[in-house]
Amino acid sequence: MEKTTKWDSMKISEFLLNYALYIILGLMLIVIICVNPKFLSVSNFTKILTQASTRIILALGVAGMIVLAGTDLSVGRIVGCSAAVTASLVQATTYGSRMYQFEKDLPLIVPLLASIAVAMIFCVINGFGVAKLHLHAFIISLGTQLIAFGCTCIYINSQGGGAQALSTFNAKFNNFVTGAFNIGGFKLPYLIIYATIAVVIMYIVWNKTTLGKNMFAIGGNTEAAAVSGVNVAKNIMGVYIIAGVLYGVASFLEAGRIGSVNTGTGLNYDLDAISGCVIGGVSFSGGVGTIPGVVIGVVILQVITYAFNFLGIDPYLQYIIRGFIIILAVSIDVRKYIAKK
Repeated sequence: MEKTTKWDSMKISEFLLNYALYIILGLMLIVIICVNPKFLSVSNFTKILTQASTRIILALGVAGMIVLAGTDLSVGRIVGCSAAVTASLVQATTYGSRMYQFEKDLPLIVPLLASIAVAMIFCVINGFGVAKLHLHAFIISLGTQLIAFGCTCIYINSQGGGAQALSTFNAKFNNFVTGAFNIGGFKLPYLIIYATIAVVIMYIVWNKTTLGKNMFAIGGNTEAAAVSGVNVAKNIMGVYIIAGVLYGVASFLEAGRIGSVNTGTGLNYDLDAISGCVIGGVSFSGGVGTIPGVVIGVVILQVITYAFNFLGIDPYLQYIIRGFIIILAVSIDVRKYIAKK
């Protein structure tokens, strides 16, 4: 009887440790709904998923680095730089203050590839630093964060009219990003579809490819993976290159979603992506994480953020609450790691 009671208490403790954050966030959501029941509507949740779409794509890239027991502090500034390049290439030809004096709109594939190329350059630098120079991802991404921000400022300031926001995009680009399918009166935004496609692709990469299996092996135990014949450097570079593609696509879409790009674009996107991953169960200890978990984590975080705005909570107070959520998420992750050891 005593053994059974002890076993039950251990199972309860393990359950609380694994799901404590979800329970707390769930209780917060219940309180918000009680305060304002109007929050529960199809319209609101469609808006939440639309806003979360680009964050999900970014988090899918960051998650791979966290699985490798690393991180990426540069993602926000990479988004800002890539989005600035995108914005400059999709400005309407009728806009007098456009950066480039194109006579007609460029095919959308051009700004998309340009955005991906910019993001990949920074991710390759990060990947090379981690894979070949054996720098910690924290340090190398901190450096590229500053480089990306500097490049963004120089690029935006190089306009003929000075440091003004890049805006007034052509109709084709606006429709591609912010358009929606009309299904029996219900509008399904394209952004949700793009995010879903990215999720499906990354689920296959993580679970059905050699790169995905090697990524988890390296994150779990780098030395053991190397001994078993895994090319550690090659696979790390592969993860970073994929992240670059995801960042580039997300930046392209984010430019259209927000409608204007300036030097502040991308600020705190790295924190949103990282915290979404950790909330979704991707462990900083490496070798642990799932794609559905990443999606759930980002959506939960976006629901809380949208709910705060919906209730008119002070933005500065929101920063404090989100900070506590990140600390709590990482603390629980560390406790799980200690418990396993």
